[in-house]
Amino acid sequence: MDLRFTEEEVAFRKEVRDFIRQNLPARTRERLRLGYSPTKQDIVDWQRILNKKGWATYKWPKAYGGTDWSPTQRMIFQEENQINHAPEVNGFNITMIGPVIIQFGTPEQKAHILPRAANLEDWWCQGFSEPGSGSDLASLKTAAKRVGDDYIVNGQKIWTSTAHHADWCFALVRTDPNARKPQEGISFLLIDMKTPGITVRPIISIDNSHHLNEVFFDDVKVPVANRVYEENKGWDVAKFLLGNERTGIARLGKSMERINYAQELARDVRQNGKPLIEDAGFRQRVAKLQVQAKALELTQLRVVAKAAGNSDGKPDPFSSVLKIKGTELLQDTAELVMDIAGPLAMPDWAKELDLLNRESGDNEPLIGPEWAGYAAPPYLMLRAASIYGGTNEIQKNILNKAILRL
Repeated sequence: MDLRFTEEEVAFRKEVRDFIRQNLPARTRERLRLGYSPTKQDIVDWQRILNKKGWATYKWPKAYGGTDWSPTQRMIFQEENQINHAPEVNGFNITMIGPVIIQFGTPEQKAHILPRAANLEDWWCQGFSEPGSGSDLASLKTAAKRVGDDYIVNGQKIWTSTAHHADWCFALVRTDPNARKPQEGISFLLIDMKTPGITVRPIISIDNSHHLNEVFFDDVKVPVANRVYEENKGWDVAKFLLGNERTGIARLGKSMERINYAQELARDVRQNGKPLIEDAGFRQRVAKLQVQAKALELTQLRVVAKAAGNSDGKPDPFSSVLKIKGTELLQDTAELVMDIAGPLAMPDWAKELDLLNRESGDNEPLIGPEWAGYAAPPYLMLRAASIYGGTNEIQKNILNKAILRL
């Protein structure tokens, strides 16, 4: 197997890199370079720039506005976005609900939802997990009772990312409580977040950010026309969606960018009277991460090469290795940046988290360099990376069964 990039792929990488550097707003680039999460407006602005170029829907079929890129080109596009400090496209719109509507939606749903999702006219969120129903998603209890041309939804969702930004939610609900198997009584609904009876309650995470939410449904009326696919067949839709959610989860480009960033910082940070970059122990640590990144890159290329010749559309179980090693590398690179900051990575986050929006003279001076004030929160938040998208323990079980036949 030849894992080298072709001349066409090298040229494509340059095209993507040049476009990002010429079109990404400077303020967004600086936010992400320092380690901040992108704001909602950062993501909206960048996705609309990409959509105008025809690249936002890079995973969709060309018939629905996609790019018709190869798996290798899609991988290159994701890497260059991450390496060059660009926000990733809204995954709920592009990776999740878009492919679901293309696969299962009615003509009316496709005509209305897809163009708005592509241009982020509507921001979507995912209503799957519930208290007590996370990894065992089929045990969910949020109920939808059909009354005429509507469903009446009651229940609760949790860990709902960006629900406070969302215009719409795609949710799994139980429409047949007496089904023979739990999976057979679930339906997939599209719910307008402005509907009366919906309450969104913030969950402030360990990095002091508001990304997650609880969502409560109290007699929420949802038209039957907003159901995707057949009643009680929502589990089929969910399995398809989760297969798309887990693609690209290694985020290799982000890890590579953090390694480069750490080396940049180490040239200015001094230890024992000399730049940290000259310390043998630090250089060994960086070299180890670079070797792991290269190994992950080769593994990703193997998975991508296999996907290019895969006609059945089934996910490669070996992609679980990408999830495991990718999230571990993300965690290790975030820890490296935090360790460079040392004690300066422990500011008063309530005051420091949005340093780029500080007005001159309105706040106390920072202790230490600006980048150090946001070194610890990403490290803490990335503890969850080995949980979301399918826990690493579950991924190891998949490998044991599918690869090792244990």
